[in-house]
Amino acid sequence: MRLLSISTGKVVPLFGNHHPDYKSVASAIHKKCVSNLENPLSVEIHSLGVKGDEQADLSVHGGIEKAIYVYPAEHYAFWNELLSRETKKPTLLKHGAIGENFTIEGLLETEVFVGDKLFIGDLEFVVVKLREPCFKFNATVGYKGASKAMVQSGFCGWYLRVTKTGVLAAGAQITVVPGARAMSITQQNQKLLNNRNQQDLWE
Repeated sequence: MRLLSISTGKVVPLFGNHHPDYKSVASAIHKKCVSNLENPLSVEIHSLGVKGDEQADLSVHGGIEKAIYVYPAEHYAFWNELLSRETKKPTLLKHGAIGENFTIEGLLETEVFVGDKLFIGDLEFVVVKLREPCFKFNATVGYKGASKAMVQSGFCGWYLRVTKTGVLAAGAQITVVPGARAMSITQQNQKLLNNRNQQDLWE
């Protein structure tokens, strides 16, 4: 298990017609890689996340409890295939395209539980919760069914709280120390899926 890349984003206007109430909305979902295996630059990680990263709406992203968004690289094949098919445009997403700060390999939602500790390099994190996608994700990838596909597939990723700050670079190894293991990210996502289906909450 290792960290493949670190990405950050700035708040900019996000344009799209994927939500009836918004023509343009501020977002920092567009992330750019600042450290990867080819260029493993050291990046400062503080209690509010990656230095230089921004969030437009702190009620749903960012803050102490959602400081870092993690996404497994294994899911990129799913998105490339889905978006190529649905948008009729060849798609090859780069790391950070899902809006994540950390792109990792070797660890999936089925194996991660709320409360688990992740040691990445010399830094320490705690798993807080899954990522709940919204219309901004749809607009970012140019497909109005993207949020629904994320929840239905369970390929949601998860948020981390930073419990030991410091400097981190791509290539760092990841170690999981189990917590109470009462609910996995996959199980949490299943509850969200059931709730959205029951209440017809899809955008």
